[in-house]
Amino acid sequence: MKTLDFGRSERLIRLNPPFEASDETISALFEADFAETIEAQPDGYVISKVEDATHLQLVSDKLDSAEQRLGWPVGTVRLLAVVETALGIMNLKEIAQASPRLEALMFGAEDLAGDIGAQRTATGWEVFYARSAVVTAAAAYKLQALDMVLTDLANLARLTEESKLSRRLGYTGKMAIHPRQVEVINRIFGPSDSEIAQAQRLVQAHNEHQAAGSGAFELDGKMVDMPIVRAAEQVLARAKAAGILRKHRPTSDAVPAHWNVRVALPPDYFFYMRPSRFWPSLALSS
Repeated sequence: MKTLDFGRSERLIRLNPPFEASDETISALFEADFAETIEAQPDGYVISKVEDATHLQLVSDKLDSAEQRLGWPVGTVRLLAVVETALGIMNLKEIAQASPRLEALMFGAEDLAGDIGAQRTATGWEVFYARSAVVTAAAAYKLQALDMVLTDLANLARLTEESKLSRRLGYTGKMAIHPRQVEVINRIFGPSDSEIAQAQRLVQAHNEHQAAGSGAFELDGKMVDMPIVRAAEQVLARAKAAGILRKHRPTSDAVPAHWNVRVALPPDYFFYMRPSRFWPSLALSS
């Protein structure tokens, strides 16, 4: 982490869960992970098996102390929470508000299925409630939402369909566990040419109506108001961040920032395809 040049990429480190599952004492593995990695000054930590607000608050408090000790601005290291147990789903509201460092909620379907005794299927209906709950909580508290992994590495057709559903549900990105999955996920979550063209047309019409002093207007037989305009601006912001569209400047401040690919290496492989405060890039963390 210290010797590799990551350029403009962000570096994330996935930690073991903060607490022991048996008695809620602080995990020795977590303590070791944190002690070994903090001085590398990662951009953020991915916290697995987050079940309530105290899990993130513990990490945030440790980061406060470490940043002060090391002379870094307090609050610069960000957090991403993996919610993958029944208790975590029940406590989503508290988790989403646990720390100002929190940037994203991530849905872990495989561990959740094991926790509730569900049998995993290709359709995913057995985890659909939890999957919807995570993206809804993320939207409610202005966080990014990263969808579950697909463990069937060779099935890119299924990955395509699953990613399309994920995006329709409102997820801003998706985890992957192999490099071959990255292109599909990036393509699905990035806007298409037709989506960009329609968004440009809609935003231009909105600007013209605003200049003329009118609010809501009709376009192609449909009423257009601010929520629809903001959705179009988000499409253009994603396109710009992905390098597809560089000249557009969104008029709303409620749009995602830069598109990013995030990678974690052994013991787990994860690519986090999501909007980020960093430039689009491939970021490596271990």
